[in-house]
Amino acid sequence: MAYTVVIHLVGEEPIMAEMEKLPEPSDNCIICTGVRRKDGKPVEYVEANVDIVIFPWHRISAIEVLPSAEEEVVEFFRE
Repeated sequence: MAYTVVIHLVGEEPIMAEMEKLPEPSDNCIICTGVRRKDGKPVEYVEANVDIVIFPWHRISAIEVLPSAEEEVVEFFRE
């Protein structure tokens, strides 16, 4: 299951990407695919034909994991 994440890089605007698995505490980098800006535009420092990007931990300040379509729960109620 791929996770859609928002990655906050030090000194940069947040970017979005997909990750096959969430990072473990022992990892020293993260591996992402589909790197793009939050508005869907390409990231300037990533070449257009690049499929996989590896970011070292020292460049990352936070990672937000967005809920997937399967995880969203819709509750119905009556008044």
